[in-house]
Amino acid sequence: MKNIVVLVSGSGTNLQRIINCVDTGEIPDANISKVIADRECFGLERAKKHGIPTQVIPRGKTFSEELKEILPENTDLIILAGFLSILNKEFCESFPGKIINIHPALLPKFGGKGMWGHHVHEAVLAAAEKESGATVHYVTSSIDEGEIILQKSFEISEGESLESLQKKNYETEFEIFPKAINKVLNFPL
Repeated sequence: MKNIVVLVSGSGTNLQRIINCVDTGEIPDANISKVIADRECFGLERAKKHGIPTQVIPRGKTFSEELKEILPENTDLIILAGFLSILNKEFCESFPGKIINIHPALLPKFGGKGMWGHHVHEAVLAAAEKESGATVHYVTSSIDEGEIILQKSFEISEGESLESLQKKNYETEFEIFPKAINKVLNFPL
């Protein structure tokens, strides 16, 4: 059984998808051992509803050090699912190939500091892109620059709204996230 820790900052929609996939066996032989947030958020409520232990570490300069102290020793994979804090270089280097993130764009485009959630989608629309998508990648000390694990694109329709783009993106994330998690758990770096 592989042990997963999920880091969240918001509503936890991707966390819920992971929970469902673990429960149904779409992500086989895995257990979510803990959900950790950098603020109070609905993602914590989702975890508690499923009996998953939770903890909050407030955002700040010591976040990565505190996270390292409370991670279960048997953690096989750390998943950032709508997690907004930046993990420091030392933390990332302590877990090479064991931290992944989902990003709501086709990296390397529209990545980096400040590029999260609706900010990404607004930038995609402002650039008049013909396609967008989602990317699951390894986390390194450079924001959104880790090796791509899985990526899927979709077409942007003429007159696409921010809301319709977000909906397409969620559907794409929900499709590729479990596949990427399985890939990393079964064929790690």
